[in-house]
Amino acid sequence: MRASLRSAILAVILAGVGAAMAVTRAGNAADTVDGRWNAQLTQNGTAIAFRLDISGSGPGLKGTLYDGFEPYDGTTSASFENGKLVLNIEHYLTTITATLQDGKLTGEVVTQSRGAGTAYGFQATRYVTPLPSAALDAPSIAGSWEIPLETPSSKGEKAFRFVVLQHGADVAASILRVDGDTGAYSGTYQDGRWVLSHFDGSRPGVIVVSATQEGALEILQSNEGTAKSGVAANPADGRNVTKLIAYRSQVAREKGLPEPENYDSHTTIRDPNEKFTFNFPDVNNHLVSSDDPRFKGKVVLAIVTGTWCPNCHDEAQYLVQLDKKYRDKGLAIVALDFEEPEQQGSLTRQRAFVKQYGVKYTYLIAGAPVERRAVLLEWAAFADFLTERLPLLEKDWKTYRETLRAAGELPGDPPD
Repeated sequence: MRASLRSAILAVILAGVGAAMAVTRAGNAADTVDGRWNAQLTQNGTAIAFRLDISGSGPGLKGTLYDGFEPYDGTTSASFENGKLVLNIEHYLTTITATLQDGKLTGEVVTQSRGAGTAYGFQATRYVTPLPSAALDAPSIAGSWEIPLETPSSKGEKAFRFVVLQHGADVAASILRVDGDTGAYSGTYQDGRWVLSHFDGSRPGVIVVSATQEGALEILQSNEGTAKSGVAANPADGRNVTKLIAYRSQVAREKGLPEPENYDSHTTIRDPNEKFTFNFPDVNNHLVSSDDPRFKGKVVLAIVTGTWCPNCHDEAQYLVQLDKKYRDKGLAIVALDFEEPEQQGSLTRQRAFVKQYGVKYTYLIAGAPVERRAVLLEWAAFADFLTERLPLLEKDWKTYRETLRAAGELPGDPPD
């Protein structure tokens, strides 16, 4: 009898311990932010979904954002204390602040671009692996499309490219302009359409893509550009309309629609024989000119940039690779950076930008964004080096070097 009583008491104690451990584990899971989250920004009734991965803890806490299907950018600092999460993306001047309660993150996102600060609502729930997609009948829209514009863009374009990567019902897509792109929207086919969204610390937006009976694509877009398109300070621009139609290239030609701009010929040099000169301060306010000894006998690649520009962030990552590969073979990269007046005092975003991407090439502060055209026209003939041209530079590099060597401008060029 006593043995049975002792066994019963022990069983109750063990059951209590097990229950307490289970509660503790559940509590710990609820108190951590580590893992993948389904997040979204909200503003004026528009929800912009995006994937957010949070990893590590303490000083090693980090948030990772996506561009399309791929992890793309991360936080510069992060903290989670007493249920409050703060994710800083300083190279975009973006901060996510949220409180964890009942397994859900709720708060706001504040971001700044070209001097204008914008606040969004923010919420996130734990990622749950989706069930096998029921949208097996999703039509194929992969590949390249063209979007004719009813009104030319501010750069004079009459058509854009629309590029789609598709994995079954899942799609990543981007609208390409002559000066950059929208970032890769991503999402899934549901209810006869794709709802695609994007946020990588900047350029938040959502597009709804539907296949028409004529074989075209209807694209309904909502982003910072469409939100501002009705503002008097922002003139009519074909890129900011809310509805676009995309056609396959062959169909667009048959319809006599305008072609997208040629990246190589859209921007031209005023006088190919005119030497491009510059003289701007660096981040320490020391003037650096084109006659500086560091540039002697080298190909100087001058980049017009601004850390408020999302595509300049994309470009910098290519340029850093290019600089590492060719800096000892006769290439010198110079960034002519145009930052907002309120940023030029501290250069907070610019410094974070340089640190985040590991920029080692020369960075000069050339003025404010509104001064770009006037400054460049004053200094010399100049052509923007477009993001889309960067992959072609490596192919053309030997030609550039041979031309300079023949002109005696590249003595002692080391072999590949």
